[in-house]
Amino acid sequence: MTDALLSVRQVQKSFGSLRALGPVDVELRPGERLGLIGPNGSGKTTLINCVAGLLLPDTGTIVFRGEDVGRRPAHWRARKGIARTFQIPRPFTGMTVLENLYVPLDYLGIQGRDERERARGVLASMRLEARMEAPVESLSQLELRKLELARALVTDPQLLIADEAMAGLSEAEIDEILSLLFELNRSGVAIIMIEHIMHAVMQFSERVICLETGQIIAQGTPREIVENPHVQRVYFGEQNRP
Repeated sequence: MTDALLSVRQVQKSFGSLRALGPVDVELRPGERLGLIGPNGSGKTTLINCVAGLLLPDTGTIVFRGEDVGRRPAHWRARKGIARTFQIPRPFTGMTVLENLYVPLDYLGIQGRDERERARGVLASMRLEARMEAPVESLSQLELRKLELARALVTDPQLLIADEAMAGLSEAEIDEILSLLFELNRSGVAIIMIEHIMHAVMQFSERVICLETGQIIAQGTPREIVENPHVQRVYFGEQNRP
């Protein structure tokens, strides 16, 4: 793959004597929708934490927009254009929905009229404009998931890592989050989706990577992944266990 937005090369990460990841190679082109799947403990979170800067890889390189960011801290990468959500939304309590978006904007040095306009625009894109003055403690689970996305998107990223953005939602709510992610992708944002809701991953992704014990065991189109015997055995088989 040429002209990659993100290029992960021979990245490894260990915790003590346990190798949690690697070596792995991953590339992502601008505007691509990539699904990342694997059993619990397969290395998915370690990989995205290395990309986002929450962890520094032991070896290997991570190049984003042509620059090696592998030793850079998370806040630097956020300014560069990498944003992520977390499995468990943790908004700033005691604040409104709108004020939660001012925090990352203040950090970026965007204040005043530009801050308000950007925050309101992102909330409108997440269909939260009617709730912008509501305290975050009053939000539903779906609204919290939307706010988690909004807090990532207000930094105007080129890459969004969506970590289980649909966990705990109903089928109708899952469809709404998928619709929002498709809209975002159409605006040019590349998205890496980490998700255990398989029909959502397969519907959304152009390409899927499957990890097991820190290694990439398969990658391809959603159909190729679903039909891969190794993936069926180590992942889909696990999902069907009682």
